[in-house]
Amino acid sequence: MAETALWTERNRTVNLPRESRLRRFARRHGWSYLFLAPMLALVLPFVVYPLVASIEITLYNWDGIGRPTRYVGLDNFVRVAHDPMFWNAFKHTFEYAGVLVPIQLTLALILALVLNNPSLRGATVYRAVYFSPVVTSAALVGIVVSLLLTSLGQPFNAELIRIGLVHQPIDWLGSPTFALPTIIVVGIWHTLGYNLVYFLAGLQSIPRDLYEAAAVDGADAWHRFWDVTVPMLREVGAVILFLAILGSLQVFDLVLVMTGGGPYYASEVVSTYIYHFAFTPAAVQAQANVGYASAAAFFMGVLVMGLTGLQLLAVATMRRRRAELSS
Repeated sequence: MAETALWTERNRTVNLPRESRLRRFARRHGWSYLFLAPMLALVLPFVVYPLVASIEITLYNWDGIGRPTRYVGLDNFVRVAHDPMFWNAFKHTFEYAGVLVPIQLTLALILALVLNNPSLRGATVYRAVYFSPVVTSAALVGIVVSLLLTSLGQPFNAELIRIGLVHQPIDWLGSPTFALPTIIVVGIWHTLGYNLVYFLAGLQSIPRDLYEAAAVDGADAWHRFWDVTVPMLREVGAVILFLAILGSLQVFDLVLVMTGGGPYYASEVVSTYIYHFAFTPAAVQAQANVGYASAAAFFMGVLVMGLTGLQLLAVATMRRRRAELSS
C-alpha cells in the first residue's frame, strides 16, 4: 500500500501542468532567489557584463574613450604572445605564487594544529590575532609596510650589518633583487589568516573518536597526524591549495602600492601589467590601449579557468574514491 501511494504521488507530480510545477517551484524556492537578487543586481552589470564585453574589446585598439572603432582582429593577442614584458610579468606572477603558497600553507597548517588543541587557553584570542590582517585592505597594508621600511629601514639594515648577515644596506623596495621577495613576505603575512581558518574548519570536522582509537592502538602524535589528520584533510586540503594558488596569481594591490611593478619591472606581475597598459601607459612607455590590456587579461583568465577546472576535477576524483572505499 505504501509503495502504491508513493507511486501515485510521484505520478501526480510528473503529470502536473508545467505552469503548476513552476508555481510550486516558485513557492518553495522564491525566498531564496529573492535574497540572491541584490547580489545578482550588482554582479550582472559590474562583473558578468564587463567580462563578456572585454572579449569584443580585445579585437580593437582602444584608448578607453568613446566607442572602439579601430578593428585589429587578433593582433592584440599576437602582440601579447610576443611581448617579453608580458612573459616577464607572467614569470614574476608564478614566482610569487610558487614561493608564497607552500610557505603560507605550511605555516597555516602548523598554526591550525596548535590552535585546534582543546587544552590551549585563549585559542579564540589567538585566532582573532592571526586573522586580523585579512580584514585589513591590502593597499593599506602595502602603504604602511612601505612607510615602515622607509623609516625603519636604516636601523634594520644597521642591525643586519652588525650581526654580519649583510655587508651593505639593502633598499628593500628599490632593489631589483629584493623587491619581489619583500612583497612575498608581506603577502604571506597578510593572507595567512584565510588558510588558517580553512584548515581549522577542516580539523574540527574530523571526529575525535578517530584520534582516540589511534591513541588506544599505540599511535604517537606523529602517526596520529600522518595516518588520521592527513587522510581526513586531503579533500579539504586540495580545495585550500587551489584557492591559495588562484588568489596568489591575482596579486595586484600589494605590488601596485609598494613598488608599482618596479624597479625596472623587477616586481611586475600580470595584474599590474594589465593595469599599466589600460590606465597608466606612461609606466610602460606606451599609449593607453584597453584592447591590448583586455587581451593580456584574457590570457590570464584562461589560465585561471583551467586551474579552476583542475580543482573541480581533483575534488570530484577524491569524492569518487572515497565513495568507492566506503562502499
